[in-house]
Amino acid sequence: MVGDPTDKSAARQRLTKHEVQENLKDYKAQASKILNFEGENAAEIKFNSDWLAKLNFEDILELTSNFTVQQFIERDMFQERLKAGKPIHLHEFLYPLMQGYDSLFMDVDLEIGGNDQLFNMLPGRTLLKTLKNKEKYILTMKLLTDPSGKKMGKTEGNVINLSDSGEDIYGKIMALPDSLIEPGFELLTDLALPNKDSMIQKKLLASDLVRQIHGEEASKNAQNHFESTFQNKTPDFSEEIEASGNLATTIAETGMTVSEAKRLISQNAVDVNGSTITDFTYTPQSGDKIKVGKKKFITIK
Repeated sequence: MVGDPTDKSAARQRLTKHEVQENLKDYKAQASKILNFEGENAAEIKFNSDWLAKLNFEDILELTSNFTVQQFIERDMFQERLKAGKPIHLHEFLYPLMQGYDSLFMDVDLEIGGNDQLFNMLPGRTLLKTLKNKEKYILTMKLLTDPSGKKMGKTEGNVINLSDSGEDIYGKIMALPDSLIEPGFELLTDLALPNKDSMIQKKLLASDLVRQIHGEEASKNAQNHFESTFQNKTPDFSEEIEASGNLATTIAETGMTVSEAKRLISQNAVDVNGSTITDFTYTPQSGDKIKVGKKKFITIK
């Protein structure tokens, strides 16, 4: 409900419980592509509201007594806001403390996160050492950042989703700047970076990522789709879907939101059978060939 303020120049919008539950609907399905939720040593999903909601004011006072204002105010992001005269809300200030209590409650041995999360992970180490005389270890990972230094993700609009189709993942990798090829191999694959031109490197990176998420056959299909559509300039409408209501809701079936589909339609980025369609209420017919943007080509069954 209260997002991590890391790297944010202003307070994040607080979410309701309903909004959180809506956001969670697809998380497990996405994570299951790389994590096992069944069988031996299965991953578990926990809600920290199960223990944070039970804390009373005395409990929180006791937790805060283990830290100083100076420790928290030293955070770079808070310092930048102070210099800019921007507010720091108290709930943001307490975010690392509550994350620290997560570690204490779960008796964590090791916490893993992006290197932008180091500040948030340290309070748990302090609490476990002080209150349980236990060492909690922290492992930070490099982030995949764009050329401007911003981490890739939904907020920045350059995300590659685990729920994306193989063709979309492949196409998004091929659209990355050359500067991201080497860190992409380092962070996203177990492959060595080949000493070849950037096009060959990108294809290998894109193929391996699609293979990891969707399998070997999907990887080959995605490469064939990219080469026939973009290198040979012959659109491949082999992806078939059922019509789902109007044009916007049908396009949304390919892995985007209805609002995103409407935006593309309003921007003249959607063609049906070679003609640009600007009315999202258009009802797709069987056999329609729909081009969405520059990379998505679908046929209505």
